[in-house]
Amino acid sequence: MAGSSQPPLVPAEAAPSPPVGEHRGVAQNRRVRRLTGRDKIVVALMVLVPLVLTIGLVWLPAIATVILSFTRWNGVGGLSTIKWVGTENYHNILTIYPPFWPAVRHNLLWLVALFLLATPFGIFLAVLVDKGLRGTNFYQTSLFLPVVLSLALIGFIWQLQYSQDFGFLNYVLQGLHIIKDPIDWYGDERVNIYAVLVAASWKHVGYIMLLYLAGLKGVDPSLREAATVDGANEVQTFFRIVFPVMRPINIVVMVVTVIESLRAFDLVYITNKGINGLELLSVLVTSNIVGETQRVGFGSALGVVLLVISLVPISVFLYQSFRREETP
Repeated sequence: MAGSSQPPLVPAEAAPSPPVGEHRGVAQNRRVRRLTGRDKIVVALMVLVPLVLTIGLVWLPAIATVILSFTRWNGVGGLSTIKWVGTENYHNILTIYPPFWPAVRHNLLWLVALFLLATPFGIFLAVLVDKGLRGTNFYQTSLFLPVVLSLALIGFIWQLQYSQDFGFLNYVLQGLHIIKDPIDWYGDERVNIYAVLVAASWKHVGYIMLLYLAGLKGVDPSLREAATVDGANEVQTFFRIVFPVMRPINIVVMVVTVIESLRAFDLVYITNKGINGLELLSVLVTSNIVGETQRVGFGSALGVVLLVISLVPISVFLYQSFRREETP
């Protein structure tokens, strides 16, 4: 059209090409940087050091424990004093070792207590903290504090609560005229396991709260908004929408709780060395290997039994994780 100010069209083949130097710059940017000799040494150390530590501190002791579980050895006199006894240790554990089955029951009771007490309470606290109430950071730090405290300090704290002579719990119960005489919470076989479970749950709640708090932060807010539009209240929204969405967190919490119940040792050992109604599988392993009897072979067999039981939740967790990664 006459008088138009539009520029003339340039054919594609006639379009100006970028300078040669620009092509060279792009090619140089895409060029992969080769590792120097120093880089290769650093990478090799980053791979070999963790590998050597894992083999030396995990795999070799585990293999040695399995081998020693089929022997009779008191830990002294050198390897020449080791006697091969086959499955005798495992037979004795299941038939003529009195503390074994009480320890199994106590570990199961530990598991039930963590599932029914610590886990629901941890979820409840995570939901409250996630609401962003005033002072949330203070509450979150206070509730998580028992997780980072040493178990020696936790044992001391609860010793002050449970002490028969000057314990806070006996003082309150006697003041309310609920009991007449003070209770020896750690010495009485009828109640000591429950007293220790309360202390263990107090430590476990903060960890569960932190895990679920991380899961709640990752839930899509649109899911809650859609549930609110549909007329669901907060309780219905959590149990029907939010909780199922946190399935990976639920699996992690399940595995952590099972492993925690099986590896329970330090708090019980600090209390009364796992005797008088506080027998646990981990304590039996320690008392047989490094205790007065020093039955290394028998203690190793107990360790293998504990290892086999622990592999069940770990296998479930790995199976669920791999299946989730393979799902498109």
